[in-house]
Amino acid sequence: MKSSFVINGVLSFFLLFCSCVTVQPPYKISDGSTFETKPFYPKFNWKTTPMYYMFGDPKRILLPEEVDYIAERSDFICIEKSHGQGELGAAELGAKHEVAAFKKVKPDIKVLFYFNSAYAWPFTSYNKNFTNEDINNYPKLKAFLIENPETKELEERKKVFYFDVLNPDFREWWVNTVAEGVEFSGADGAFIDQMHGFAWLRQDKGQDVQKAMGTMMKALKEKLGPDKILLGNNANAKLAQHVFPFIDANMFEHYGNDLLSKEKLLKDWEDMLRISKEGKMSIFRIGVEYDSVAVADPLFYKGKKRNERFAKLSKEKLEFYHACYLIGAEPYSYFQYGWGWQLSHGSLMDYPELQKPLGAPKGAYHRTSSSGWEFTREFEHASVWVDTETREAKITWY
Repeated sequence: MKSSFVINGVLSFFLLFCSCVTVQPPYKISDGSTFETKPFYPKFNWKTTPMYYMFGDPKRILLPEEVDYIAERSDFICIEKSHGQGELGAAELGAKHEVAAFKKVKPDIKVLFYFNSAYAWPFTSYNKNFTNEDINNYPKLKAFLIENPETKELEERKKVFYFDVLNPDFREWWVNTVAEGVEFSGADGAFIDQMHGFAWLRQDKGQDVQKAMGTMMKALKEKLGPDKILLGNNANAKLAQHVFPFIDANMFEHYGNDLLSKEKLLKDWEDMLRISKEGKMSIFRIGVEYDSVAVADPLFYKGKKRNERFAKLSKEKLEFYHACYLIGAEPYSYFQYGWGWQLSHGSLMDYPELQKPLGAPKGAYHRTSSSGWEFTREFEHASVWVDTETREAKITWY
């Protein structure tokens, strides 16, 4: 009788545990090995194209129907750097509001807090004083910024100052600040932008800058704790070589048309495989604002119909860019698509192809010839062909 009671109790506890913890099935990497997932990662599956969303509206928070729309399409999102500042007064308040809103409709969704490691964007209460109007009143903060060695003026781009990662006091402040933002907002981790540390401004100290950035990211990962996600933007790049060991996920931000060359795409796919084999996630981000069609026409970026032009272009270019992602996609590789970082730049755009049944890949991609630029790959419900030289593609759904 007693043993039966104990067994039933253990069984009940096990069933309760299983109901609270999502156990992901083992996913095969394209080389045949198994992806080693971590319990704090988002849910992943191949039912449809795995999507990552990253968005912000500096003027307001999301409407309930906008939360629902995004939550239906993704388990992995980030609230961008200035979101909700106009309505709530500070970006960390915007992030906190949206974390709660998304968790209410989808408790398992993973939401990241944004912070920059190079640019001193003044959108949160933590860095609101990094402005031309205020910075001289805060000498401690001013010491965190890079000066021009000749003029002694603060380096800046469009009135945004540059953080000095070589300053250990700055690194300590920055780590504590990001961790505070993550904790306050209730986020599941952090997206860290600009991993370069402005190494090119101090080429004589380039290696020191890279090592300091690695030191800072290591400290952040430790401060956040083992159950939080650290996503680095272009942390696969050479300038971020000391950062890569400490991230859980890497974004391939194609911030220029040259980063979508046939050679670069092939390198991306190789990196996606390497990253997956190390148990890390990938975001394959495409912004059609850098597509050659838009770049060739400066008027594309101007006027009230800017978003209409980009929305049309994004529809026209989707098959090619979608195919480029699918050729290299591995377990826990996500696709992000649009034409910028604001909410109005594609996050609420309906792309039916991204909701079509996809299914798991049947194997690695195939290069039709050793010197050619045509690639194919088979999924359970789709056949993908792309020519990265002519920039043509065809996805056949079945």
